[in-house]
Amino acid sequence: MELPVIIRGIIMGFSIAAPVGPIGVLCIRRTVSNGRLSGLVSGLGAATADGLYGCVAAFGLTFISSFLVSQKFWLSLIGGLFLCYLGVKTLISRPAEQAASTSSNSTLAGDYLSTFFLTVTNPMTILSFAAVFAGLGLGTANGDYSSAGMLVLGVVIGSGLWWLCLSGIVGIFRHKFNSTGLIWVNRISGAIITIFGVLALLGLLQKTG
Repeated sequence: MELPVIIRGIIMGFSIAAPVGPIGVLCIRRTVSNGRLSGLVSGLGAATADGLYGCVAAFGLTFISSFLVSQKFWLSLIGGLFLCYLGVKTLISRPAEQAASTSSNSTLAGDYLSTFFLTVTNPMTILSFAAVFAGLGLGTANGDYSSAGMLVLGVVIGSGLWWLCLSGIVGIFRHKFNSTGLIWVNRISGAIITIFGVLALLGLLQKTG
């Protein structure tokens, strides 16, 4: 029996979000340093971007997807530089300062916007969604707006569920970290995020070389 469209979307969104990349590392680090809400909000920023790109792919907005693909170099450059900035900032940040600003709305807004920006500046996201939606035969090519909409909704729900699970699980162990442990969380996660950024920039140099 074929699964309902929204269930397939949830599975798709969960699967796309699950691989631990720079967004996952950021979510883990922010959960450990600032609490579950910070980690969850960070993940929801990525889920929102997934939903946005899902809409572009599902509703056949080819002019938007074509523009994004044509600007792949600049988007990747900006994303890589931003990853390096976040990585270095995380590497040198002090846990005591972060704990003092845990409840700040501006901090949560920054957590959300940073992961949204990182996901949006990854051109592979739109290409991945376009390929998956085409493979499922869903979208506006056959005028099936309702199925496309349900699939996008499922993607957002699935992605959000992954970030809820990740922040929740990591949050369980958060209080086991003392100040020294938090410093090492910052150093390790900052180094990993910086490496992701450097690799992205090196990949651009190889393509243009």
